[in-house]
Amino acid sequence: MQVAVIGLGAMGMGAAKSCLRAGLATAGCDLRDSARAEFAAAGGTACASPAEIPAGTEAVLVLVVNAAQTEAALFGEQGCAGRLAPGAVIVASATMSPADAKRLAAEAEGRGLLYLDAPVSGGAAKAASGEMTVMASGLRAAFDRARPVLDAVATKVWELGDAVGIGATVKVAHQLLAGVHIAVAAEALSLAIRAGADPRQFYDVVTSAAGNSWMFENRMARVLEGDDAPRSAVDIFVKDLGLVAEMARSLDHPVPIATTAQQLFTAASAMGQGRADDGFVIRVWQALTGIALPNDRRKG
Repeated sequence: MQVAVIGLGAMGMGAAKSCLRAGLATAGCDLRDSARAEFAAAGGTACASPAEIPAGTEAVLVLVVNAAQTEAALFGEQGCAGRLAPGAVIVASATMSPADAKRLAAEAEGRGLLYLDAPVSGGAAKAASGEMTVMASGLRAAFDRARPVLDAVATKVWELGDAVGIGATVKVAHQLLAGVHIAVAAEALSLAIRAGADPRQFYDVVTSAAGNSWMFENRMARVLEGDDAPRSAVDIFVKDLGLVAEMARSLDHPVPIATTAQQLFTAASAMGQGRADDGFVIRVWQALTGIALPNDRRKG
């Protein structure tokens, strides 16, 4: 099966390499020379533009940032739609609004293509090992056509129904939890530091007690090491919590905790930390209180 992965970022690279390991003929597309070189070294076909993927590609996994990038990658001037085989399946995995998912699915259908609304979770580590979680909705034919790709990149595929938009809805609501958990993890660690607790001991206590969360354990470990290289950047949660607010407004549903978290990520971005790992939203509290973060590698 000829497949393509568009977007060789933190999760896309892992997904593309997972497809290669599964024996799928895989093309990987990214604007960055370094990403293309890495994928080519792994044995894949590297492309600089979606329009360059192999003709007759049967499945394309789109792992870019948002709906606008997804639309450009598929249907823009340099989009891949014209390179896809008739009846090929689009696996759209960017976090986007349900309305955008439905709009893109309608465009795909009009071109004779299948569309799977298939956001993912798991981070770079799970992507690299082919163990992502996929929360997907779409026609049975789309699931069936995408099955070799889904089996390659995920250990859990939630089949949420045949209506496009359900996958996006579940992912947006999930991101409410993810963003809030990161922000509150940073708040707790910063408070402990401000009060004089040893940050490593505080981390060890929390990760062995009831207040722990996956996000605290994962993100605050990187804060303790001073490792702000982005696996998922601060700006991702500016966007994703904005989608939470947008969906909530459309339903007249208050989301005050998510809104507060979004403001914290927005503040971190305004401070120049938008491309830092998202756990480094803690630098908002650092700026406000003057706390010293362990192993802080920033200059000046």
